[in-house]
Amino acid sequence: MSVPSIRIAVAARRIDPLAPNPPGVYADHLVRVVRGSPRGDGAAPRPVVRTEHFALRRRGRRVELSHSLRPEHLDNDLAGLLAEELFAPGWLSGSDIFERVFTGVVRSCVDEPLPAWTTFYANTLARIRGARQAPEPADHSSIAGFAPVYHHAMDLVGAGTVLDLGSCFGFLPLLFAEKPEYTVIASDLAGGTMRLLDAVARVRGLRLDTLVCDAARVPLPDRSVDTVTVVHVLEHLDPGHGEAVVREALRLARKRVVVAVPYEDEPTAAYGHVRCFDEDQLAEMGRRTGHRFSVGSWHGGWLIVDPG
Repeated sequence: MSVPSIRIAVAARRIDPLAPNPPGVYADHLVRVVRGSPRGDGAAPRPVVRTEHFALRRRGRRVELSHSLRPEHLDNDLAGLLAEELFAPGWLSGSDIFERVFTGVVRSCVDEPLPAWTTFYANTLARIRGARQAPEPADHSSIAGFAPVYHHAMDLVGAGTVLDLGSCFGFLPLLFAEKPEYTVIASDLAGGTMRLLDAVARVRGLRLDTLVCDAARVPLPDRSVDTVTVVHVLEHLDPGHGEAVVREALRLARKRVVVAVPYEDEPTAAYGHVRCFDEDQLAEMGRRTGHRFSVGSWHGGWLIVDPG
């Protein structure tokens, strides 16, 4: 018998991570997430599934999720929990639902929008830093997977102006911004995420600029930054778009372009991955740049191009 799943095929809409919601609740047109047991205007539907941390229900076309997570649990390892308990088994699917459920759990853990996200960022950044001292993770740890990637990227980037393409939550730009030798610009196509990153950086007292743009069309002049980082972005893009992003990074960088990708047997659909890479593909990408380059492996693949 096949495992039942909830599959909602709806065109993705923008998510406002700071939109108001009642305490302990996040709700949009596809997803409702509550802290603790669900409450409503009638009896809650029977759970489709109960896992260690979540109870999943369905009311019409809407996913309803309740959870037992507390503020001290709130960090980017939530991605691994959701993938492990709900998406990998097939109970939920699709990157749009993943992003909405993720946002809903963060927002429902702490009552006000900005305090919820600053708790999420503070916990995540502390655990990224701590991963250098304690590198052996729990199996579902997204932070343990990304922490060595971020630390290696920082080791590869010299002092100066850094532009990060496809920043998403912006953990790497924030880590750079904590160090006085860097001037940092984060960029992403999602305006809501960049507004959130602006707000969090201000709360943390960090100087960081943001741009809302396609990573293949950045509104900055040629050779306007020292280094461009493209860290775990290309696996989300089709080959043509990915090549355009690398060309744009080379246009913008005076000294170095740092590209990192995961090595996967199959693209991880829950995270929005659409393609896989190996070392030969990265080397071919480097040759096509026409510049000096190197390829390496460290928790995934790395392409370093030095146009200067």
